[in-house]
Amino acid sequence: MAELVYRPVVGLARTLFKVWDLKIDCQGSHNIPRAGGAVLVSNHISYLDFVFNGLAALPQKRLVRFMAKESVFRHRVSGPLMRGMRHIPVDRKQGEAAYRHALDSLRSGEIVGVFPEATISQSFTLKSFKSGAARLAQEAGVPLIPMAVWGTQRLWTKGHPRNFKRSHIPVTIRVGEAVEAPRDQYAGAITRRLREHVQEMLDAAQRAYPGRPRGADDTWWLPAHLGGTAPTPEQVRESETR
Repeated sequence: MAELVYRPVVGLARTLFKVWDLKIDCQGSHNIPRAGGAVLVSNHISYLDFVFNGLAALPQKRLVRFMAKESVFRHRVSGPLMRGMRHIPVDRKQGEAAYRHALDSLRSGEIVGVFPEATISQSFTLKSFKSGAARLAQEAGVPLIPMAVWGTQRLWTKGHPRNFKRSHIPVTIRVGEAVEAPRDQYAGAITRRLREHVQEMLDAAQRAYPGRPRGADDTWWLPAHLGGTAPTPEQVRESETR
């Protein structure tokens, strides 16, 4: 099927990255298979993470179908684009339909992108993973591909204004080796192993990240354990229960 929407959107995104002068460091794209299904799994710190996750697959000439909340598909601007790119809407009240859609895509040889934290991490640390990605990989008989992104929160994240000016912001993308998902293993155990891989890559991406706060007012994007002023996971949980 011709990609009449996806490829032009990719071209536009690349143009915008140049205009914004983003310093993108992407490593490990060779771990994404050139053919066949796979579940791409990433941490989630920004509204734009799916764009950069998809960028990592382009050297392998692959397009990723991301699972995203159904409300994005109803938006007057993003909706037609998401449908045109054949991403997968997720209605949490009817999650089985999205699961079957993703499973069919994997069995047809597509790469499906999943954010197993389900929501953006406002502490910019790794939250617990839901087991859906592992179960999809098991049932479809495809590998899981762990990923980590860092720096994307400085562009646009929950609770902070967008920063789409020429900002020279570094963005780090790491793609890890495939994690197999045998059917005879417990999905929870696979999920824990997958999360460990993503955590290791995230730690490495943070250590190698060239960007530093530009002053006392620019520490919001750093997690507390790295000396930043982002809320701790405990503070986020407390605010969510109020």
